[in-house]
Amino acid sequence: MSAPGLYQATAGPSSVPTAPPSYEETVAINNYFPTPPGPTTGLVTGPDGKGMNPPAYYTQPVPVPNANAIAVQTVYVQQPVSFFDRPVQMCCPSCNKMIVTQLSYNAGALTWLSCGSLCLLGCVAGCCFIPFCVDALQDVDHYCPNCKVLLGTYKRL
Repeated sequence: MSAPGLYQATAGPSSVPTAPPSYEETVAINNYFPTPPGPTTGLVTGPDGKGMNPPAYYTQPVPVPNANAIAVQTVYVQQPVSFFDRPVQMCCPSCNKMIVTQLSYNAGALTWLSCGSLCLLGCVAGCCFIPFCVDALQDVDHYCPNCKVLLGTYKRL
């Protein structure tokens, strides 16, 4: 199924067309758009010799500037970052730089539960405070090294 037109291979030794059709030939062949009502500008001769209207070109109306226009602000949403007990490479939402977080260890629920458990086991003489010296039992805060803002916290329990 091919549309009749000037761009068809001629029967013969070579079935490869020599050149693509020009813009005028393409527009005249593929005139599938309806013409607007009103006076026509003139007839153009098509490829088959019959008269036809040129394609209609519509323009979009220009918007009128409004004094009460509302400014639109683009907001970029970052993927949520999972914080663990290791430094994380991320883009800081405060200073917008690629950083590796600095860690700070603070006593959390697991630290206090460990201390209470050691007290119940009889380590009252000061050994119950060992969990406050072990980083693996404390919560981890992640800070930006540039702007020193708190980025997130990893809670052990």
